[in-house]
Amino acid sequence: MENKNVIIVGCARSGLAASKLAKRNGCEVTVYDQKAYSNFHQDVQQDIDDLRAMGIQFKLDENISLLDYDLIILSPGVPTDLPFLEEARNRGKNIIGELEYASTFCKAPIVAITGTNGKTTTTTLVGEIMKAYNKHTYVVGNIGRAFSEDVLDIPEDGIVVAEVSSFQLETTKTFHPKVAAILNITPDHLNRHKTMENYCQAKYDVFKNQTVADTIVLNEKDPYFEEAKKLAPSNVITFNSDVQTAQGAYKEADTLYENIGQQTERICAVSELKIVGAHNIENALAAIAICTAFGVPRSIIIDELKCFMGVEHRLEYVCTKKGVDYYNDSKATNVDAAIRGLLGMSKPIHLLGGGMDKKISFEEWVKLFDGRVKKLYVIGECKDQIIDECNKQGFIAYEAYETFAQAIKAAYSEAQKEECVLLSPACASWDMFESYEQRGDLFKEIVNHLEG
Repeated sequence: MENKNVIIVGCARSGLAASKLAKRNGCEVTVYDQKAYSNFHQDVQQDIDDLRAMGIQFKLDENISLLDYDLIILSPGVPTDLPFLEEARNRGKNIIGELEYASTFCKAPIVAITGTNGKTTTTTLVGEIMKAYNKHTYVVGNIGRAFSEDVLDIPEDGIVVAEVSSFQLETTKTFHPKVAAILNITPDHLNRHKTMENYCQAKYDVFKNQTVADTIVLNEKDPYFEEAKKLAPSNVITFNSDVQTAQGAYKEADTLYENIGQQTERICAVSELKIVGAHNIENALAAIAICTAFGVPRSIIIDELKCFMGVEHRLEYVCTKKGVDYYNDSKATNVDAAIRGLLGMSKPIHLLGGGMDKKISFEEWVKLFDGRVKKLYVIGECKDQIIDECNKQGFIAYEAYETFAQAIKAAYSEAQKEECVLLSPACASWDMFESYEQRGDLFKEIVNHLEG
């Protein structure tokens, strides 16, 4: 792609990283975003200034045509059905995503992990195991570091562990992981994908370029398991937290096992794990299956599994104030993840929920409130939808708040000893925050400054 005229659409982290990669590859590079320079966070403004100094052009908050460019690279957050993209596509322009672009430079084998929930925890755990196995392991993708930032530094004998989202996968063409995993599929991002069929197809794109020499790891308990298994062109191994698998990883009598080789091998007891909750048992089983399929020795898998402490913003214990435990589950950006958060708590819950509307139903989440949630403190763009669902289900212990801080302080004033305050919103953060990380960080900051 040397000397190509490339345009990057979207001024987020992935887009800026792709622009730098394209420039390093000898391309003429332009970055386009509908936002004005003054509307970006100060850190992003500095990145833009640095890239301009490298000779990268920026066209911000202006009308442009994409027809003058040889290659169009999308940031994951840019919807693929925007009219100016449809026009370019109809005119035969090559449109790909940042993940696809970076992968074309990668010589190392790729492990790709997707799913509605559990991606970050599983990717982080697999990354720790792989790092213990091979020091040249790079953890990239949706987890926080763009693939484009590292790809030219990754040696051929290294390993890439990538968390990949449906947004990233739907713009792939040749992306080819050696080992891939779909952890689960539940309704999410339907404001973007429109239908569950489209959402599932984006997830299935993780294995579309695999062959029989590659491996796809699937969850036997997932409702879309049989469909994915039928469509996958690669070797299928599975994980199951209820019953023994034919070939994969499973839990039996509170012990984790794998039977991918010639015989069944014990990994560890559930009690030896430092991560809690049924969803984390599934994440651990997925990691065992992924790493075993890749060829990591069992001893390394066991050692790293027992040491793993979990990830920030996912059922993260923050502190205890006046006998009340505070948990940050800001990464619960959909109903299924928030349900896992509720089921992970053993004390009465003062629940902070709400955020950006992703056109998903809150019914299954609210149905679990009775007997678990003492009060719901609801905020954000979709608070009316959540309140309507509460009323339908006969749950009336709720109150709406205009600001995040007001909701936190109300929970602090009302929670009693031996109860907990849980931020597990069931919604995206973008109506009030730049990211779920920013939301979780603010929660921790406010909570840690409360009188103890």
